[in-house]
Amino acid sequence: MEAAPPLYASVACNLDADLLAAAYPLLEEGRVEALEWSFDALYWAEQVPEWFTNLLHTYAGAGRLVGHGVFFSLLSGKWSPEQQQWLAHLGQLAEQFRFDHITEHFGFFTGQNFHHGAPLPIPYTATALRIGQDRLRRIYDACCCPVGLENLAFAYTLDEVKRHGNFLEELLLPVNGFVILDLHNLYCQLHNFGVPYDELIALYPLERVREIHISGGSWHDSEQAPSQRIRRDTHDDAVPEEVFQLLELTMPRCPNLKFVVLEQLGHALHAEASRTQFREDFGRMESLVARHRAALRTLPTNDFRPQQTWPPSTAAEDEHLHRQQRQLSDILENAPSYAEAQRLLQASGLAHSDWRIEQWEPHMLETALHIARKWKT
Repeated sequence: MEAAPPLYASVACNLDADLLAAAYPLLEEGRVEALEWSFDALYWAEQVPEWFTNLLHTYAGAGRLVGHGVFFSLLSGKWSPEQQQWLAHLGQLAEQFRFDHITEHFGFFTGQNFHHGAPLPIPYTATALRIGQDRLRRIYDACCCPVGLENLAFAYTLDEVKRHGNFLEELLLPVNGFVILDLHNLYCQLHNFGVPYDELIALYPLERVREIHISGGSWHDSEQAPSQRIRRDTHDDAVPEEVFQLLELTMPRCPNLKFVVLEQLGHALHAEASRTQFREDFGRMESLVARHRAALRTLPTNDFRPQQTWPPSTAAEDEHLHRQQRQLSDILENAPSYAEAQRLLQASGLAHSDWRIEQWEPHMLETALHIARKWKT
């Protein structure tokens, strides 16, 4: 009898009291089939409790622990000591726990503090590709397990949205990496740019999707587009109906899917009502995953391990890109108004460059200002 294709209903579970209180009944009932752990979010903890370490070991021992990085800033133009420390920490954890895979976010982080920033896109250039591929090789070298990237929720233009899937695939090819397809991120782009689902999903390398995220977010009014609300990936609310619909539509298109993960930030789970809703969202996701798993007839065809890859001794960098990123971060974090941000951008080194700031949608530049200011405070 052939083994059933693996597909696990999972939770993003970190050392957070509110999140753990919401997830605990699910864990106690044995319903959480895999855990995703944001391993670099414990920088504040002097010592990890033994019970949490035991929880991680339980899932790791079953081959059902995945690591999700948050703060690496994959596409920063300059290699930093913090990135080197991040890799060293990952290497230590990979020896302690058996991760099924490790993932990171697409983009670069605004903000000077390594643990306070917002991932934002950069131009899809040969320079960005070279740096991103170098960083992914270094991540694989540190963890020695499959490596993936999460699609970004934010974009400045529709053209950027449409090119995102192909650029992700180019980045991942040297390490035979995979995509975390975050469906709430996709929902943000579907709404904010008015693109149909069938058109956009066809632009992603779905055979490389090994993990799916679902989560909630928030709506924000726009002064630049008063008739349009902006969807933001804030992870602070229940999963919208539309995202469950996207999950049902998308799973059958992903032949190498292995994990479906529910995410929500702990600060949104203070109240018992929100914790109950979290568990209800998990239950609905669990049912959709079980139904899809029952229909599966073939095993995954890609183990997402490279034939060979090793990073060069010197990390790839680009000083010009680094200066542009610093300029952009400074403008987004400190410009007192949208109009002043526009003026500063036009006077900066980003004008008439690969960043194509002249084509940025006004309501998305406005959103970028809000994102950067939020992380700065």
